[in-house]
Amino acid sequence: MVRPIVLMAEMESPEGLSARKLVLETGKFNVITAYSVNEALETLAAFPNVDVLVLHASLCGEMECNDVIAGVKKRAPGMAVIALSPVTSQRFDLADHTISSHEPQELLNLLRTRLGDPRLAAERQETMRRT
Repeated sequence: MVRPIVLMAEMESPEGLSARKLVLETGKFNVITAYSVNEALETLAAFPNVDVLVLHASLCGEMECNDVIAGVKKRAPGMAVIALSPVTSQRFDLADHTISSHEPQELLNLLRTRLGDPRLAAERQETMRRT
């Protein structure tokens, strides 16, 4: 089984890796990181098999997040887009989900619900290999 691939588009953290990325990688998701909207779009073109885009609202800048999401949906209609926002009342109409950027566990739970739990698949493969 190929583990689900998440493209995380968020601001570069001066502390290094974000807690969100660490939580997802610990949960056995493959995570590709982009630090700008343009880099995210270029990465999607280079890696068309990404399962979900996680887009932090702080990246949109002059571009409206809904415009970015519309562009992604046009390029990859089946791709899920999860918008992250530090403002809990902020919603993005075209995103499949909008969740708080301060809750990495909520993001992990949502991805497990949508894509399955990669830990379980890895355990099944290990059990099958041993038998």
